[in-house]
Amino acid sequence: MKKYLFLLFLIAGTAQAEPFAKGNAETGKQLIVKYDCESCHKGKMGGNGSAIYTRANRVVTSAAILIDRMEQCSGAIGKQLSEQEKLDLAAHLNQTYYHFE
Repeated sequence: MKKYLFLLFLIAGTAQAEPFAKGNAETGKQLIVKYDCESCHKGKMGGNGSAIYTRANRVVTSAAILIDRMEQCSGAIGKQLSEQEKLDLAAHLNQTYYHFE
């Protein structure tokens, strides 16, 4: 239920120019290192793993899907992201790769 409330909040907030305005992109960048996200991405994509964000058939096509995907990924590494960590990670990924409005 909490997940759906967060997604509803996120979707309602997408009218803003920046859907993750309450997130800190620099902290999100640090969280990618902390949780070693790139190790899984490297295994899937090769190189430094960042191609997972920019590939033609990427899964993430909206701000709401980005949050959902982060929850799936965090489950894969056995971590429970806080709501703030999700916003921070999303802010970084959106600023760097996705540019959702």
